[in-house]
Amino acid sequence: MAETLTLTPSAAKRVAAIAAKQAKPAILRLSVEGGGCSGFQYKFDLAEGAEADDSVSETDGVRLVVDPVSLDLVAGSTVDFVESLGGAAFKVENPQAAAGCGCGSSFGI
Repeated sequence: MAETLTLTPSAAKRVAAIAAKQAKPAILRLSVEGGGCSGFQYKFDLAEGAEADDSVSETDGVRLVVDPVSLDLVAGSTVDFVESLGGAAFKVENPQAAAGCGCGSSFGI
């Protein structure tokens, strides 16, 4: 089993708030796509549920789901929600990322 992902309490609270507004389950899907300024980019969506092969972690009743292909690239990561002068966003702290970028939404391995 690969290292699991962690959703911080602040990220869980934000997902719960967004899900409540959209009347959807509090499930955040993290996926990784090719592209972005460093080779890969993170993508966040609310999910209706977990797929059979997803990795699932839970924080404060909010689930974080990741497909197996993306999990290889983000295993051991922490998903946080940060608010700053530049705006508010989900942020992935990925120990595998060898290179990042200024926008924080893309990485290289």
